[in-house]
Amino acid sequence: MRVHVVSDVHGRADALARAGDGADALVCLGDLILFVDYDDHSQGIFAELFGAERAAEFIALRTAKRFDEARALSAGLWASLDGDPREHIERSVRRQYGEIFAAMPVPAYLTPGNVDLPRYWPEYARPGHRVLDGETAEIGGLRFGFVGGGLRTPYRTPNEIDDEEFARKVEAVGAVDVLCCHIPPAVPELLYDVVARRFERGSEAVLEAIRRTRPRYALFGHVHQPLASRVRIGRTECVNVGHFRGTGTPFALEW
Repeated sequence: MRVHVVSDVHGRADALARAGDGADALVCLGDLILFVDYDDHSQGIFAELFGAERAAEFIALRTAKRFDEARALSAGLWASLDGDPREHIERSVRRQYGEIFAAMPVPAYLTPGNVDLPRYWPEYARPGHRVLDGETAEIGGLRFGFVGGGLRTPYRTPNEIDDEEFARKVEAVGAVDVLCCHIPPAVPELLYDVVARRFERGSEAVLEAIRRTRPRYALFGHVHQPLASRVRIGRTECVNVGHFRGTGTPFALEW
């Protein structure tokens, strides 16, 4: 059995269309849309609406952790648009989800990331796409558990939730062979992004579940350039499956 796993797609519909080649199934760990691109400031919803120069300014403020100034800049730009800003966002989000789900191979098992808006997913998911969050699925005789979303941060991305709600989803999954999350367990070397030079948030609940239930694998994304892409916790191999927007290459899991 061979399963390909991707995370942090961020608009790469072209590569996603090929991500299932040679695999029995695809697992996607979220962050399908691209709101702002820290590498190419001309890409993403923010740049489409306000231009690359404004996107670069916004990114610089967030990178410097000047979050209040970044929010003030963003609020002023949204207020400058004609009509309801939510309509502009919805159009861009719907366009991206339409492209991504059209390219998504089947069968595919998906859980949302912290920048996703999963309420739109049922409109675009095709037969063979199965969305799971706080749920399990059997794939090739192994039990896979899925926990989507992220934890609260100063970045206020759309699909961040409280620690307690996240922990309830981890608990609902229970003991599995492969634990699939968008965010990593709370292990420092898995959380530090060496390019952004900051720690992302990881989950203590996921770390505790790994220690307690001892899955074969814990798979995740979220941290685009981690200090360590793999660590072992007891018998569990913890793997960051990679920044798919950057690499275009899925992680292969075989058994």
